[in-house]
Amino acid sequence: MKLLRESGIDFDRVDYTVHPLSRRKLGQLVKKMGVAPRELLRTRERVYRDLNLGRSGIEDSEILDAIVEHPELLQRPIVERGDRALLARPAERVREIL
Repeated sequence: MKLLRESGIDFDRVDYTVHPLSRRKLGQLVKKMGVAPRELLRTRERVYRDLNLGRSGIEDSEILDAIVEHPELLQRPIVERGDRALLARPAERVREIL
């Protein structure tokens, strides 16, 4: 967020642990990012292990459903601008979307 402010970019911050993303919005972000849903998982979360999300053959739809149900599974921060989105880790990656 600091880089966005320093660049003079107006932005809306969404805390999706408080305001969870809808399945539709999550699907849109995945598409804009050009990644597989698996790449957005926080694999060190207990719920990741409890739901056995690391198993082979798991469908993308099951991963998306798990993220919607358990937002703590979602890597963050995600920065969205227009038709692009990216996982801003490290924070300097945000420059790629400016």
